[in-house]
Amino acid sequence: MKKEKTPTDQAISRSPFPASRKIYVKGQLHPIEVAMREVILSETKLHGRFGETAPNSPVTIYDTSGAYTDPNLEIDVKKGISKLREQWIVDRGDVNQLETITSDYGKQRAGDQNLDGLRFAYISRPYRAKEGMNVSQMHYARKGIITPEMEYIAIRENQRIDLLESQLKGEYEVMAHQHPGQSFGANTPKGYITPEFVRSEVAAGRAVIPCNINHPELEPMIIGRNFLVKINANIGNSAVTSSIEEEVEKAVWA
Repeated sequence: MKKEKTPTDQAISRSPFPASRKIYVKGQLHPIEVAMREVILSETKLHGRFGETAPNSPVTIYDTSGAYTDPNLEIDVKKGISKLREQWIVDRGDVNQLETITSDYGKQRAGDQNLDGLRFAYISRPYRAKEGMNVSQMHYARKGIITPEMEYIAIRENQRIDLLESQLKGEYEVMAHQHPGQSFGANTPKGYITPEFVRSEVAAGRAVIPCNINHPELEPMIIGRNFLVKINANIGNSAVTSSIEEEVEKAVWA
C-alpha cells in the first residue's frame, strides 16, 4: 500500500551552513541588523604537513538564506517569518493599514469556505499609501532620504570589508590588488560602498530596490550593475509533490 509522505518543518534547513555561523552586523544610521555568514577557516601550515601552523581569522560573506538558518529563531511556516521592515514602513508616516481586504477578488476568496483548509494561520492586514503619497524607494532616493533599506543593502554589499582591512594591518592593499579589467561602463566603488552611494544609484535610475510595503518580511536587496549581492530563487508547484515546506526549502538554498 502506498504511503503518503507529508512534509513537516523538519524538511526545512534550520542550521547554519557547514564551518560557519550566522552573525548580525549593526547599522550606524538606523537601528538595523544585517545577517551575514562568518566562515571559519582552517589553520595555515607554514612548513609542510608536520610544521608549525598559523591561525586565520574568519571571513565574512553575505547570507541570503533568511531567518531559516538562524537556530535561535522559532519559525512556523503557516504563520510566516518576522516582519523585518514593518516598523521602518510605519515610521515613515506615509501608509495606512486597512481594516480588512478591500478588493473584490480578495473579498471573494475570503468568503469561499472551500479554501479554509488552504489558508495561512495568520493573515496580515494590507497597507496602502496615504492619498498623495509615494512609497517607492526611488521616491525616497530622489528626495535625498537614505532609508533603512538602503543602509541594509550597503552593509551587506561591504561584507565587513572594514574589519578585514583592520585585521590585515597594512597588507590589505596587497591582498585586494586586482587587474582593473574592462568595466564596460560599470561604476562599482573599489572600496567601501556607502548608503549614500546606494541612494544615488537608485535616484539616478541605475538600480532598483524591489520591496513592496505589503511584504515587510523581506530582506532588502538591490538590482543594478554596480552591485554585487544577487538573490534569485525560482519556486513553483511540482506535479508530483509540493508543500509550503518544500518550496521554502528551495528558497533557503537558492
